[in-house]
This record gives sequence, C-alpha cells and structure tokens, in this order.
Amino acid sequence: QVQFVESGGGLVQPGGSLTLSCAASGTIFDITDLGWYRQSPGKERALVASIRSNGRIDVPDYADSVLGRFTISKVRAKNTWYLQMNSLKPEDTAVYFCNDRRSPAAWGLGTQVTVSS
Repeated sequence: QVQFVESGGGLVQPGGSLTLSCAASGTIFDITDLGWYRQSPGKERALVASIRSNGRIDVPDYADSVLGRFTISKVRAKNTWYLQMNSLKPEDTAVYFCNDRRSPAAWGLGTQVTVSS
C-alpha cells in the first residue's frame, strides 16, 4: 500500500511562488504516472499537472489553467515529486493533493495553498 504525503503549502501573495512536495512511502512499485490535483471549497478535485514516465523520458502535462506557470518534476531516488508554482493567482487557492494516476492510493491530507493579498 502506497501512502502520499503532500507538503509545502502556505499563504502567498498574488504573483508569488511556492513549491509543493509529494513524498511516497510504503509498498512502492514503479509509479509511472503521478498527478497533482487540487480541490477548492464547493468544487470537485481536479487534475492540474501530471508526469508520465515513458522509458527514459518523463512527459509532463498541464491543465490549461496552470500551463506556463506550474512545473512538475520528480526525484526518482527519493520517491518524491514536486510542483513548482509561479505567478500564483487567487483562483489557485485550494488544497493540493498528489496520487498515482494508474493505481490510485487513498488520498492524503493534502497541503493548503492560499493566494491572497
């Protein structure tokens, strides 16, 4: 059973930056497709970024709303994935989660990101 722990959230002003971390532990097999999701009050959880490993190549993908502002990456040796968020907007305010897209685990607690002046 894999567990994901998200961290790095906080309060930031519009235009600011944050880097979120997603650490995987437990019975880890090769996670080849990892997604970052977010959920705002009253809204469903939505995928914002993913990184798919295709052999030697890691292929990132982004929702239109974050394209050009967010960057997903990973350090395989640490079983850790990152989400670099730049030019943050108030509408980015949400709880951010990570999960294996192919074999989803139970959702972690997430990390709160609040963008406000």
